[in-house]
Amino acid sequence: MTFSQDPKRLNEVARYLNKFAWRVQYSVFVGQFHENSIDAILRGLETIIDSRLDDVRCYPLPHKAEVALLGQQMFPPDILLVQDGINVLRLGAGLERQPDRSDDGLSEKSWIFS
Repeated sequence: MTFSQDPKRLNEVARYLNKFAWRVQYSVFVGQFHENSIDAILRGLETIIDSRLDDVRCYPLPHKAEVALLGQQMFPPDILLVQDGINVLRLGAGLERQPDRSDDGLSEKSWIFS
């Protein structure tokens, strides 16, 4: 989760991340990025947050991500995060096993900001 002592700064982080990723919860964003673009996004976040007070985390998701969604879902079941025609992550309701993907070191990876 993104956490900030300052609601204005938290909103600025959210506006910034909305340019690059999907907001899946109030302070959780998911997107697909090459390594160099994730580095640029993180550098941009460093200019927004107060590193003494705020907590922003970024986690890479495995290519074979399994997601269990409980409770009322904000996305319809057919909302998917797709890369190269392959469903990488289901954002909508349901439980799905993701296909195997080879990691050639050059492909994009899914990342979650929380």
